[in-house]
Amino acid sequence: MGAHNQKTGTMKRTNTFIALIPALALVLAPGLADAKALGGASAGSRGANTFSAPPSTNTAPSGAMPMQRTMTAPSAPAAGARAPGMAPQPMAPRSSFASGLMGGLIGAGIGGMLFGHGFMGGGLGMMGFLGLLLQIFLVVMIVRFLYRMFMGSRTPALAQGPDVYARQAQPNAMPPMGGGSAGGLPPITIGPQDYQTFEQLLQGIQTAWSNQDMNGLRAMATPEMVSYFNEQLSEMASRGVRNVVGDVKLQSGDLAEAWSEGAREYATVAMRWSMTDVTMDRTGRVVDGNPNEHVVSTEIWTFVRARGGTWVLSAIQQAR
Repeated sequence: MGAHNQKTGTMKRTNTFIALIPALALVLAPGLADAKALGGASAGSRGANTFSAPPSTNTAPSGAMPMQRTMTAPSAPAAGARAPGMAPQPMAPRSSFASGLMGGLIGAGIGGMLFGHGFMGGGLGMMGFLGLLLQIFLVVMIVRFLYRMFMGSRTPALAQGPDVYARQAQPNAMPPMGGGSAGGLPPITIGPQDYQTFEQLLQGIQTAWSNQDMNGLRAMATPEMVSYFNEQLSEMASRGVRNVVGDVKLQSGDLAEAWSEGAREYATVAMRWSMTDVTMDRTGRVVDGNPNEHVVSTEIWTFVRARGGTWVLSAIQQAR
């Protein structure tokens, strides 16, 4: 009887667990808890600054998360080359006197072997050989000491300059309206019309994302970002869910940096906005989020345009 009850209890727990699997799949599915466009990831390209953290701002005082996905290839310095902002490392000085002394001793030993006297001469026993090694060691140490004493003051100091600390942004620093670039690239001016365009792109991209409007996304983002959006929308469609973001309202925004690279111009902006963010299944039932509750998100968006052209989204990074 006890065994039957135990078996019945086990079957009930198993059936309960099986019944909960669909709910668990929705809860644990990636992107549902922070669905919005790009699903809380950091991806895209920021030109030459892709692998450099944008400066902190009032809106994102802790900075941005590094890129998790990008199509920009890191530029690996060649052997012996130095990274930008790093001072050249001086070569360790060599003592020509000590090198000549050791070379002479080794040469004399080889000569002794050639003429049949052994490496250190045929008359040296083990104690004599150890004594000779000790003398050589003492001579080398004395030479090194004298060399450092006379030449130490002539050793060039490591070069220091502003580039060493160029990328260390000051917390809570509000960048000037004129823009700038922490990487030493030519700065560009960002005006009120540009900020208005950035806000419109924020709202427009979230709307196109919610409507699964790929043509709309192509008009507002780079092909790289569109590929990421398409991948995530396809994944959600395969799970039978759809994310809807609505009532997007920008609360604050700061320019982190703005610069030009050849014929392209970039602007990185930290933005905090409120929205409704829900995920629904094919029947329209809400499986994540609350349509009556506004949530707040802070992200760092980078925009790019051809010189004098129209801004489009090129990267999204999450705030730390």
